[in-house]
Amino acid sequence: MDDLDQLVSSLTPREENDEIKLYQNTVSVACPVCENPFDDLVVCKNEETSLEQIEPLDICVTVYEGSPLLFTHKHS
Repeated sequence: MDDLDQLVSSLTPREENDEIKLYQNTVSVACPVCENPFDDLVVCKNEETSLEQIEPLDICVTVYEGSPLLFTHKHS
């Protein structure tokens, strides 16, 4: 993962709070981990964050400048 700013410039911001930033992938950008389009990107702002899953997801994970990045893939 080379540049988070470049990646998120192609995504739609959906939510931001003290723990996360959530972006929706509305243009089918490829996941940098598995190279398949992902649904959402969750940028964790803290070292420890608890997330609730409301539907089954596959998740790819990488770290950018110390922040965990979660790329979600919804089940079809």
